[in-house]
Amino acid sequence: MTTTPTLPGIEQSVTADQHVARVWQTVVWNDPVNLMSYVVHVFRRYFGYPRDRAEHLMLAVHHDGHAVVAEGAREQMELHAQAMHDYGLWATVREAPE
Repeated sequence: MTTTPTLPGIEQSVTADQHVARVWQTVVWNDPVNLMSYVVHVFRRYFGYPRDRAEHLMLAVHHDGHAVVAEGAREQMELHAQAMHDYGLWATVREAPE
């Protein structure tokens, strides 16, 4: 643990992991509405994934109930989740497991 001065005479404890940027994920969930071909279309159009990658992710959504479609900064993952909602897909954002 290191300490860094914040004001004269006052010190703040900072742990090492507070300096590390956290990785977040956009997760798309299976739903009873959208066709598999439409999900592939969305992944290709929005993320620019090639057909084989988009199909692989769609099959994970279909068979496993969800798939991680992107990882990165929280703000970007929130934008991705909102875009998935705009396409009519169910999506959430979560912190990536360490």
